[in-house]
Amino acid sequence: MRWTELVVFTVLFLLVTVLGFFAAKWKQGGTLEHLDEWGLGGRKFGSWITWFLVGGDLYTAYTFVAVPALMFGAGAMGFYALPYTIILYPIVFLPLVRMWSVSRVHGYVTPADFVRGRYGSHWLALIVAITGILATMPYIALQLVGLEAVLRTMGLNGGGVLGHLPLFIAFVVLALYTYQSGLRAPALIAFVKDGLIYLVIIVAVIYLPSKFGGWGGVFSDAQAKFDKTDVLSDGTLLTANNQLQYMTLALGSALALFLYPHSLTGILASRGRKVIKRNMVALPAYSLLLGLLALLGYVAISAGVKPITNQATGRPDTNTIVPVLFGQEFPPWFAGIAFAAIGIGALVPAAIMSIAAANLWTRNIYKEYIKKDATPKEEAKQAKLASLVVKFGAVAFILFIDPQFSIDLQLIGGVMILQTLPAVAIALYTRWFHVWGMIAGWVIGMGWGMYLLYTIPNAAANKAHFGGSALPLGKLSLLGWHPFGASTVQIYVGIVAVVANLLVAVVVTLIAHQRKVPNGTDQTNAADYHVDEDSPRVKAIAAH
Repeated sequence: MRWTELVVFTVLFLLVTVLGFFAAKWKQGGTLEHLDEWGLGGRKFGSWITWFLVGGDLYTAYTFVAVPALMFGAGAMGFYALPYTIILYPIVFLPLVRMWSVSRVHGYVTPADFVRGRYGSHWLALIVAITGILATMPYIALQLVGLEAVLRTMGLNGGGVLGHLPLFIAFVVLALYTYQSGLRAPALIAFVKDGLIYLVIIVAVIYLPSKFGGWGGVFSDAQAKFDKTDVLSDGTLLTANNQLQYMTLALGSALALFLYPHSLTGILASRGRKVIKRNMVALPAYSLLLGLLALLGYVAISAGVKPITNQATGRPDTNTIVPVLFGQEFPPWFAGIAFAAIGIGALVPAAIMSIAAANLWTRNIYKEYIKKDATPKEEAKQAKLASLVVKFGAVAFILFIDPQFSIDLQLIGGVMILQTLPAVAIALYTRWFHVWGMIAGWVIGMGWGMYLLYTIPNAAANKAHFGGSALPLGKLSLLGWHPFGASTVQIYVGIVAVVANLLVAVVVTLIAHQRKVPNGTDQTNAADYHVDEDSPRVKAIAAH
């Protein structure tokens, strides 16, 4: 047991717990018994709050432990997270502004709400909602993986179900203040989380390299380690085999990130278009932080860090690389602050993700199919209960399933959420795609993507299937034809699947247009995509 670290961690955890419950009265609206207030914070967050909220949502605890761990194990491939979070913002800058406008005018809370209004198809909206919920669940579980890595480093997590008790208690507390305060809780806690993260990383990237001969010495140690392995794809530089994987993974991840419902939740909670524009300019500051953090994976090599063995699986847990590095190289009091930063960094995105999944259930399944005349109060109650179910479902993943399986599920989730690209993102600009074309594209993209993921083994983890998302081009076949021969060059499965999705959607759409098949009723109009927070129309809606 690391008692000093544990005391510092506990004090900071109690601080954010108090903030979580206090948040119910922070920027209080008329009542939290309304989905706009509970699930979107009243849609009135300004630039600073949105920056911390969205940043805390996108740059999660698992990001802060997994990216350095990937650098530690594979080298340069782990840097894909840097270009992906840089190209992300120019790609989504204008679409998010349009999504905010149309959602504010029509009261949309989820991306599936938008799809329902844009195409008048409850089936397409249902597909988007189910995809969002399924893709979000393992993402929440991964936040627990990050939190558990910290608890294990402090000596709190042992084997068996009882060994997970501290993790369970932490999430019970999270569930309680999220139930009471809604989106305001993670929005307020994000200020503490991001402040701690910035403090820890700035100190780490200045102090730690100086102990190991500067960055030149750190990179030399990393390359020496990779030179000793038999793996051809690791190293401090990319290889011919993984360069395409690196590019397509960065692009696919960028396209997918704001398709996740929790990413849009933070955007729809903002006060206006100007707030979103400022944030798309300012949020890349987090990418600088992420790049510096990723390099700690190489520092851990120089420091001779050994990951803690998971008692349940008997395998080294590489997610403990960064916590072990901090515990090994920093004084106990500062290591406690670092552990708290990672632990609190798990609570913020987990809360937002559970709220987003609950909103999808409430608006696009419960109200659409179970109780069409649900009142705003009944909607809010249903969302609160659903958020509890989602959180404890994520805890069940960790308690009863190998955490590595949760990581694999998250890879699957990224491929899944990409299949909503035509219905959610492209539909912001055109209704040319036919409803049945998008449904058919979703079926093909989802089916082929899952099949390709199933065919990928992972020899290191002794897995025959679902061993990653890097597919050798030689495994791509079209009705028995292998267009790339036996090529070992790798590509991200998500890009392959979404290209298949779009091709099928185009073909079916052309057939539907030729046969003049009705394409649903659009409940929006061109003006809805351009209103801003200062327009009389939006002010009237806000007042109502």
